[in-house]
Amino acid sequence: MGTIRFYLLVLLGIACSFINTHAIIPSTEKIRLNDGWEFIRQDMANAWEAVRPVRVGQPEMVPFWTKVTLPHCFNAEDAVDPNVNYYQGPGWYRTSISVDNPYQAGRVLLEFEGAGQKTDVYVYTKHVGTHVGGYDSWNVDITEAVEAFKKTDVCLERYDGRIPIVIRCDNSRDTEMIPSDMSDFNLYGGLYRYVNLVYTPSISFGQILISSSTDSKGQVGSVRIKTYLYAPQDFPRDKTTLNVVIKAPDGKEIYSNQKSDDLKLTMESDEITIRKPMLWDVDSPMLYTYEMTLNVNGETVRAIERFGFRHTEFREKGPFYLNGKRLLLRGTHRHEDHAGVAAALTEEMMVEEMMQIKRMGANFIRLGHYQQSDIILRLCDELGILVWEEIPWCRGGLGGERYKTQARQMLTNMILQHHNHPSIILWGMGNENDWPGDFETFDKEMIRSFMKELHDLSHKLDPSRMTAIRRCEFCKDIIDVYSPSIWAGWYSRSFPDYYLMAKEGMDGTSRFLHAEWGGDSHAGRHMESDYQGAGNAAKNGDWSESYIVRLFDWHLKEQENMPWLTGAAFWTFKDFSTPLRPENPIPYVNQKGVVERDGTPKESYYVFQSYWSKEPMIHIYGHSRPVRWGEANEKKEVLVYSNCTEVELFLNGVSQGVRKRNSQDYPAAGLRWNVIYNKGTANALKAVGVNNGKVYSDEIVQSYVTEKWGKPVKLNLTATVLCKDTVLIKAELKDLNGTPCLDSQDYIEFSGIGNGILLQNLGTAGGSKRVQASNGRASIKVSRGANLNSPFYILAKSGTLYSNQLSLFDSDGGISSVSVK
Repeated sequence: MGTIRFYLLVLLGIACSFINTHAIIPSTEKIRLNDGWEFIRQDMANAWEAVRPVRVGQPEMVPFWTKVTLPHCFNAEDAVDPNVNYYQGPGWYRTSISVDNPYQAGRVLLEFEGAGQKTDVYVYTKHVGTHVGGYDSWNVDITEAVEAFKKTDVCLERYDGRIPIVIRCDNSRDTEMIPSDMSDFNLYGGLYRYVNLVYTPSISFGQILISSSTDSKGQVGSVRIKTYLYAPQDFPRDKTTLNVVIKAPDGKEIYSNQKSDDLKLTMESDEITIRKPMLWDVDSPMLYTYEMTLNVNGETVRAIERFGFRHTEFREKGPFYLNGKRLLLRGTHRHEDHAGVAAALTEEMMVEEMMQIKRMGANFIRLGHYQQSDIILRLCDELGILVWEEIPWCRGGLGGERYKTQARQMLTNMILQHHNHPSIILWGMGNENDWPGDFETFDKEMIRSFMKELHDLSHKLDPSRMTAIRRCEFCKDIIDVYSPSIWAGWYSRSFPDYYLMAKEGMDGTSRFLHAEWGGDSHAGRHMESDYQGAGNAAKNGDWSESYIVRLFDWHLKEQENMPWLTGAAFWTFKDFSTPLRPENPIPYVNQKGVVERDGTPKESYYVFQSYWSKEPMIHIYGHSRPVRWGEANEKKEVLVYSNCTEVELFLNGVSQGVRKRNSQDYPAAGLRWNVIYNKGTANALKAVGVNNGKVYSDEIVQSYVTEKWGKPVKLNLTATVLCKDTVLIKAELKDLNGTPCLDSQDYIEFSGIGNGILLQNLGTAGGSKRVQASNGRASIKVSRGANLNSPFYILAKSGTLYSNQLSLFDSDGGISSVSVK
């Protein structure tokens, strides 16, 4: 009875107040409030402390407000600081805004595209809204509070007519909230997505749900639109008109309608039929546009939504079909996390990241493990990337009623807010729900019961899409698509076992999709062995790029020979911060990405490109490998990853032969050579590929070392000027004879003092003050401070070894070395 009652409340809420506080506002009248904010990372007694005036002779009790720009995350640095636990607690924001609503008797709303994790909103000291959950969009109507404040003396005397806004965000630990703190990612705090000021007339759009479908052959498309209006007060129905236009992807108007009578707060259109629609596809993502214009007493407000026509099918014990044709889902995963900003990515940063994913050749992405920015979904629509999006019910077990209520609400919000995106094909109910720890009791039957409730709720809210989970064997019969845990060559067995493990996974469930596979790699670390990782490579392996390219290579060539495979998504596209991995080579960073946390590609990125990308590419493995080692005259393997039909390799200008690409000729699809390097000198490698008569090439230079080295006893620090204000610092471990220790993985720590900024806490191999060596080396950058006449002193240590000390940024802009006694 409780579940049925909840469904009724959800449906009632959509038509009434729920849609007003939890919808993405489909208005074109939005103003991003990025500038003019101040922030303090601590709690305060109340909102009054954020707005009270500073009196002469009586300094403010909390003076440490800092100016920030939104989006802003208050864990931008400490999430990867090797010396601290990341901050979990309250943080306060304040600003003042001009409010000038162009609509007579209109409404003023603040829209939050996402804020972590509990948020309270104030107009001056008036509490106007609360939200729980860090990943869905929500809004607060501040109309009455703004009008009331404008009438006060404080408004004119202290704020010159502007409206003070105060916001408290809190990411404190709370086991009765999702996601769990046991999740392998940070529960960030702050206004880390955009905050918008929205103006609407007295009646406007609350939410627009578009249901579009087509037959498997794409001959006939049908559309139904459900429109919810937002009208806190009664509206003049005789003076209100609604105009509707649908445009094809080529901009041609294919449908129009006007409604001027019998407008209701909830309206559902008749079925609209479109013959031979332009289909949305991963290679041709055709998007239709639905435009609505509401005219109220001569004032208009517009809403624009996009949608697409596509037919999807997950066949039982078989592959995935898009628009009637088999499509192998070639996928990855994404967290909202980036060097220097944590979760506070700008739209420009999101665009670049998604373009990188598309250039890699991916056609599928799992958004782990929470609802992500609507900007990401828009980009997936535009780029042709299919999506599995999920709620953050991740690890820890199952809490009480408050816990369940939040999970239901987050699922409801995710489905309704992202319903119109044609890129979404799966709604995720959870991840690793077989992982106990947050509660004294771990009851599998209770988890099964709640999983079934979420599955049923998902199908009620959106009958057109399937549900999915990853790794919870005792729930796999409940949902539609299941992914078991298969980490061949990393957490279990060796990667040549992958086919067998995947086949066992497919045989054990009705619809199988392989989410999460791969392994960690430390950028810049390379080894000379071709070790295949028997056993637990996560624990016993070298975490080198040399190993991980072979693991990925093997999986990708195997996936081409699985006619029953729906698809697979490797974990993960980009390195990201996690509080659960302090001992990693880069502390607090999950290093399973094919790009670093700042987006710099690792070698493995190009392995995927060579299999997936349709754009011609060629890449010699080893761009981040300046030195190779071995015996004199020993043949060394050179790998070239390319999708060209044939490739010729040159060493020091001499051809090493031509190889033809064959995806089943492991490794590197047959594009490999055994060559003899010149000892000690620079060896120039050049690969030339041919694709459809066009020539593509890549070049690198590597030295070759034959000297043997002993234990590290010296740590040498050098500096290279990158530009007038930035210096690259390199630390290198050497033995007693001064020979570089090329296999050393010792930790190296950087420190500095004076007129400079150590570019640390980025969570990258070259942006951490404590990092494991890559082939006996580590680096970091230093930026000049404000005082041009004062130096910056920097040194490094590794265990008990101390480096020489460098003095940077002298008055003449030079660099001098000062030895440490």
